[in-house]
Amino acid sequence: MCAALHRLSSNMSHTRNKVLLTVLLAVSVSAFVEELDDSFMETRAADDIWLIKFYAPWCSFCKQLDPVWHQIGSELKSLGSPVNVGKSDATASTGLAKEFRVKGYPAILMLKKDVKYNYSGPRTKDGILDFANRVGGPLVRALSSPKLFQHALSRHDVMIVYVGATSPLKGNFTSVAEELIVSTYFFSTSRDVLPKVVSLPLLPAVLVFKDRTFFTFDEEVDGDLKSWINRERFPYYLKIDSYTLYAMGETGKLVVLVLVEKRPCDKSLRYKTLLEKVAADYRETYSRSFYFGFMEDSNYINGLVMDDVIVPSFVVVNLSNDGYFLPLVAVETERHLLDFLDGVLDGSVQALGGNSVYQRIRRAVHGVKTTLQPVFTQAPLLVCVLVGILLTLPAVFCYLCLKKRPTICEDEDDGDGALLAPAVQRHINKKSD
Repeated sequence: MCAALHRLSSNMSHTRNKVLLTVLLAVSVSAFVEELDDSFMETRAADDIWLIKFYAPWCSFCKQLDPVWHQIGSELKSLGSPVNVGKSDATASTGLAKEFRVKGYPAILMLKKDVKYNYSGPRTKDGILDFANRVGGPLVRALSSPKLFQHALSRHDVMIVYVGATSPLKGNFTSVAEELIVSTYFFSTSRDVLPKVVSLPLLPAVLVFKDRTFFTFDEEVDGDLKSWINRERFPYYLKIDSYTLYAMGETGKLVVLVLVEKRPCDKSLRYKTLLEKVAADYRETYSRSFYFGFMEDSNYINGLVMDDVIVPSFVVVNLSNDGYFLPLVAVETERHLLDFLDGVLDGSVQALGGNSVYQRIRRAVHGVKTTLQPVFTQAPLLVCVLVGILLTLPAVFCYLCLKKRPTICEDEDDGDGALLAPAVQRHINKKSD
């Protein structure tokens, strides 16, 4: 019995130590995330940089993000980052939420020198940390040696680089960087730092390095610098998720997608290879009009098309107006794919979808159907009850409105006489008195 008591005491002590350690870790991590209220804008220092999460207590996505948020606060502090991490209950600190124009939860924003930057990328630790480091650092990062240039080139899929001394073009470049730093990095360097294969007849210049090559900005051909950088800030062919696809809508380009499984079959692999080959071989033909990529999760496209799309398959998406194009025939060869893309550009392939009122209503209905369908499969009775309540409430409301409606006359056939009768009767009664 003594041995049993000893084991019980030992287990309790071990459990108590684990709980204490967990609490201490939670407290230490929470110390790197400050709770902010409506007094924040008056009490903060002017030079402070803040990464803020706005949440609502009832929001399940906010609760899922909470441990990630504390990890971000801890990591930024351990790296010596100038970025402070905070969070604010938008339902309690409504003034602060209004100041940052918070419309949904969780909302992630950065405040730097009175400029507010909105984060719209994936709610992952790596994605948010990259955003914090990119926006929290210099707008334009200087690359002072070939070694630094090669290091940056190895870390970034796309590099926007200004080459040359101070000039009006550099001022324009810096202004664009202030707006687009949420999306991509900006660098500056001198000609002697660039690889020898990069030949520049004129300076200053702006270049984009991506897809193992580079392109030079030409104002006469490319137009506005901001629009050009916005169009070129993605690799030409890449793996695309719903966040990236949404961001691509801002570039003005169409997106050619091959939809595949997470574990692609032979047909999916063949389709991916075909699309990547066309993207590489016909870059000069299509680079101004299209981005190319593959997508492993078709839920976003299902919502756009309002149907379950076939996987694997090809689709061209126009994110500027929620439109899409589907091939007229099965795409099995390079010629089929080229005909499809040419048809999209010349209008012979019909554009579907769109953002008209009718299409928005259809998408809303499809969204409700998609949400309720799995619930109905698991609990059909519950869904029937909920639908019954939703249908009953408007009927009850209409009934009560009709019941309270005032009755003007008892007999409509009497016309104006029914309205005059009470007044005439009062006159007769008064006269008889």
